[in-house]
Order: sequence, then structure tokens, then C-alpha cells
Amino acid sequence: MAERRARQDTFLKRQGIEPDTAVLLAGDASNRRYFRTPGGVLMDAPPDLEDVRPFVRVARHLRNLGLSAPEILAEDVDDGWLLLEDLGDDLFSRVLATGAAPEPLYEMAVDVLVAVTQHPPPQWLDPYDLRPLLAEADLFLDWYLPAAGVEPDQERRETWREAWAAVLTPHLDALPVLVLRDCHVDNLLWLRHRAAPANVGLIDFQDALAGHPAYDLASLLDDVRNPLPSGLVARLMERFLAATSLEPSAFHTAFAALSAQRSSKILGIFTRLARRDRKPRYLTWLPATWRLLEHRLKNDGLLAVREWFDRHVPAPLRQPDAFDGLGNP
Repeated sequence: MAERRARQDTFLKRQGIEPDTAVLLAGDASNRRYFRTPGGVLMDAPPDLEDVRPFVRVARHLRNLGLSAPEILAEDVDDGWLLLEDLGDDLFSRVLATGAAPEPLYEMAVDVLVAVTQHPPPQWLDPYDLRPLLAEADLFLDWYLPAAGVEPDQERRETWREAWAAVLTPHLDALPVLVLRDCHVDNLLWLRHRAAPANVGLIDFQDALAGHPAYDLASLLDDVRNPLPSGLVARLMERFLAATSLEPSAFHTAFAALSAQRSSKILGIFTRLARRDRKPRYLTWLPATWRLLEHRLKNDGLLAVREWFDRHVPAPLRQPDAFDGLGNP
């Protein structure tokens, strides 16, 4: 730790910044830490744990599209240091917590996603195709299912993957776009003095892939920690569709499928956080996640997955009573 701190001080001094002015902002779910300095925000990503190169590449691509990813002011990618433009403190989640009306903010975010769809993804992005989508969905089998007392045996795994492949494959021939993958109100900032679509700051996009244009919209609108009224979700979806050339019926089914895939993954992640990482507070979000998942499973295009859940995870295993042991390793 002392050696890392000394290297941090050296990097800051090279940028003309006094090390003592750096104030810790936050860590995130990764191994990164952030410090605010008079010269920008310092990202500390130890190279044995994180690689900052994907962040740099995606940030520069987004900026070339006229979007507000932070400018890279200085970098030492080999040692895991980035000095970033400071986009301020107005995270959408904080602005909403003050009582601000949600619709204008979400409209701005939707317009950013529309802007992303207007450009092909860079060729160096990996595809968000069936393989990673199934691997993510498997987190439900790996963590939630055994915690609820159900063995994820070979038959369950095979039929799970067959069901998801049947649901997702029809949508994988859509023209791909850059998918931020974690587009929600904690990763968006309101930049009040910039013109749209640059009035939304973007962060935490280093895991971007090339995939379906519905994914980020589902991440934004179907957020279990920040639920929106169904009428607002419908209006925002229509806003997105009106600004693109996507066929509405197919898009709505793809949205439901990707939202359900994401909810299944989240059920697994929240259970893992409780059992492995001893963070039981995440279990409080399981009922809301189930409600959202069940809502999206009503779409006729998700019949195969809905039938799998009905067979292997009956209603009692989706209720709060089933969660009692989930936090116990």
C-alpha cells in the first residue's frame, strides 16, 4: 500500500498536482479507487487487478461521437493511473434524491442512447452475443438456485441454456451498437451547461461490448433499485423508438428478453454478494428483482424461459421466506 501511494504521488507531481490535495471520492464494485484533485479526478487501478486500456479506448470513442465521457488528461496505463476530466457531483441518482422530476433526466439519458445507435460500434469491441449472455444468466444457477435449496444439476443447466438460447437467438441478428452495459442513474451525471446529448456525463463504461440496442435501455428503465412508473417506462421506450428505425414489436420483445436476462443475472449477483462477500443488504432487492423478472416473462417471446422458471423455481422459492438462508454461506 505504501509503495502504491508513493507511485500515486509521483504520478500527480508529474502533472503539477500536489499529492496532499487528493481527496478520496469512492471505490466502486471493482478494484478501482478515485480521488478528486485540483487538476481532475485520479483513477487508481492497480495493473495486476485492473486494465485501464479498455476505459481509455471507450472514453475516446464516446468523445469522438460528441458524448461526454471524461477527457483523459494524463495517463500511465502500464501502472494503472488516469487523470480524468472532473464531471462534477450531479449524478442522476443524487439529483433525483433532491426531488427533481425524473422524466426530463431520463429523456436526456434516452437521447444519449439514441445518439449511440446512430454510429456503428468500433471493430475492436467484443460481441455481446449468446456466449456472454448465457454465461451471465448462469449466475442465477450458480448462486441463487443452490441458496434456495435447489441443486443446479445437469438437466437443469442444459434446459436452462436451451430455454435462454431459444429466447435470445432471434434477436442476435440485430445491427449491433456499442453497449455500455451498466447504464443507470448511478453512472450518469447531469452536465447542466452543455447542450444535448453532451449534457449527460458517462462513467463506468470500461466493459462495453457490441450488442443489441435494447440492452442499455433495459438497464436504464428496468432498474430494480430505481423503479419507474410503467407509464413513464412506456413513454421513454416510445421516445427511443421514435428516434430510431427499429421495428417496435421486435424491439419490445428484445427489451423484455434482455431485461429478464439481466434480472436473472442480478438475482445471482445479489445472492453472491450476500453469501460470499457477506453483504446481506443486497438481499433486500430480491423481491423487487423477482417482480420485474416475472413482469417481463409475461411477454410471449419469453415462453421457454417462463416455463423453465415455473417448473424449477416455483412461487414459494421466489418469496421473502425463501430468502432467509441466502445470506448464510
